[in-house]
Amino acid sequence: MVIYGTGLLAFCLLAGAVVGQLLGYLLGVDANVGGVGIAMIALIVLSDRLQKRGALQPPTRQGVLFWSAVYIPVVVAMAASQNVQAAVTGGPAAITAGVASVAACLLLVPAISRLAPPLAESTFDAADANSSTDEGR
Repeated sequence: MVIYGTGLLAFCLLAGAVVGQLLGYLLGVDANVGGVGIAMIALIVLSDRLQKRGALQPPTRQGVLFWSAVYIPVVVAMAASQNVQAAVTGGPAAITAGVASVAACLLLVPAISRLAPPLAESTFDAADANSSTDEGR
């Protein structure tokens, strides 16, 4: 059921909005700074921790997955379009900051991927697959 994941998503969205608004106030900007990103990170971290503790029942997990598939890409796309409009009107400093952050993320992908444990090698053998299909003919 999708409804079970809605409570977790709503909590993360409200928490992200509050923290983003607080960041904007502290930075002297009359806007929500990073609230959507904070909400999405909170949703990922919170659902992962709840799942590891066994507190996330299968219907709730399915609800979180549904909202991840539907809601998150829409909100991120909306936020990205607003950021592009602000960057274009904000001048070269905003565009430089955007390009630098994307470049930094791209450079960090290999370093972050090295932190993950290696995947187990597959025991699937192509020769076995071909011989089993040949036997059925």
